[in-house]
Amino acid sequence: MARKVYLSKEQFDSDNTEFNIPYSDDVGILKEKLTVSGKEISNRLVCQAMEGCDGKSDGSPDELTFRRYKRLAESGAGLIWFEATACLEEGRANPRQLCLREENIDSFKRIVFEIKENSLKKNGKEAVVIMQNTHSGRYSKPDGKPSPLIAYNNPIFEGDKPIDKSRIMTDFDIDRVSEALVNNSRLAETAGFDGVDIKCCHRYLNSELLSAYTREGKYGGSFENRTRLLREAIENSQKVTSASFIVSSRLNIYDGFPYPYGFGVKPDGSTDVSLEEPILLIKELNKLGVELLNITMGNPYFNPHVNRPFAIGAYQPEEHPLFGVKRMLDSIAEVKKNVPEMKLICSALSYLGTVAPNVAAAYIKNGGFDFAGFGRTIFAYPDFANDILKDGKMHKEKVCICCSKCSEIMRAGSVTGCVVRDKEIYLPLYKEYSERK
Repeated sequence: MARKVYLSKEQFDSDNTEFNIPYSDDVGILKEKLTVSGKEISNRLVCQAMEGCDGKSDGSPDELTFRRYKRLAESGAGLIWFEATACLEEGRANPRQLCLREENIDSFKRIVFEIKENSLKKNGKEAVVIMQNTHSGRYSKPDGKPSPLIAYNNPIFEGDKPIDKSRIMTDFDIDRVSEALVNNSRLAETAGFDGVDIKCCHRYLNSELLSAYTREGKYGGSFENRTRLLREAIENSQKVTSASFIVSSRLNIYDGFPYPYGFGVKPDGSTDVSLEEPILLIKELNKLGVELLNITMGNPYFNPHVNRPFAIGAYQPEEHPLFGVKRMLDSIAEVKKNVPEMKLICSALSYLGTVAPNVAAAYIKNGGFDFAGFGRTIFAYPDFANDILKDGKMHKEKVCICCSKCSEIMRAGSVTGCVVRDKEIYLPLYKEYSERK
């Protein structure tokens, strides 16, 4: 049965008796500073990487991109995780996905400068900005038509129509991606970003390799091989950037697909969570000097409820959305317990509505993670952080209602944003999409 996001603590309490998700009346801990690689992050609130699909054909940010980041810069969040930016043209997920190149670096310098300037002007402190560095792999669509580049054939996704083996990337192909990711990290620092995220989540190329148990060669089979692209791209990015530049990753710790097609699952054919390999990987990244990770789960194309539990969507979720929230937050807390020196950002808060800051504060107080990451919320409620910091709460008339319309128009090939709360721009686009559909 579909649920509504929580507009009151009473609604949450009624459902939470079954799940026992921690809650704190005091959200003051979200105001606390934290330092990463010598950079002070002014509070524990994070704008997650949410693609607007509104860049120019050459990969530069366009008018709506600048509009979104002006709103996020003014939000009050201490950390802005800048959206997925392709390292190669072949790895763009859509024709308007951002793609950083030598030729368009000035446009990225401008948007980073404006984020810094607007956050300082509005909030008295510059936001820290980390760019997500990606190759879309299986979900590459640079010309608007699927052009998958895969690590291995996966019958869960492909069914009885397997992707042609010519689309399986060779080790040489992946070597090229590794070099491109490292070059993009160098360019990101030149553009003024404070750090880079070697994206390894949601079944894009780097993430898919984590589950490449059946692949042969140096990028498949063993744990060392399956994690090679992530580890080497991080290590080599550190070598071409300064010591104060943050090199991080948004990392899937659980895919939600049975072995041998899922990472972070038990090898018994179930989809039960097993954090043994994810924790081992995070310990290896810590040895490389990684101080910060942004943790997530699932695949937004295939099992979206795993990483973004929803109230209203194209189908009825098989599990209560609070189950998904608890799985996410408790699993991150388990990672933190095993690698306490790693600073972690959580995901899956938007479904909680007005109680999201209270739940995040409770976990942070209990040592479960360090930062509260908000994804869909930033489309609907770009000033969420200032309301939390100044009023100690989120306002019910502003919260994301988790209707998934932002995802629907993105999947249709449109630019994306909140159809409900930012309707002047995005409702006409949604209506146009609905008519085509």
